[in-house]
Amino acid sequence: GVAACLAATGCTVDGYVTEQPAEVVYTRPVAPGDGYVWIDGDWVWGGGGYHWHNGYWARPRAGRAWTAGHWERGARGYHWNRGHW
Repeated sequence: GVAACLAATGCTVDGYVTEQPAEVVYTRPVAPGDGYVWIDGDWVWGGGGYHWHNGYWARPRAGRAWTAGHWERGARGYHWNRGHW
């Protein structure tokens, strides 16, 4: 059941994991030009687990600021809240 699954290390239930994955370290590429902003990498849920997508450079959106994603711990385990504008 769900309780047994949550007790197992690394087990996943509906977008929750018992332990958040290790921080991903990689080299940020050089900006493609002036005025670009860095969009942090993001964990994406799919296929029963989280998969890392590297960050990228993007043009800023008028009147908006990028908010980086973050892990949140709750009663069911850890859940990734994706970054957004």
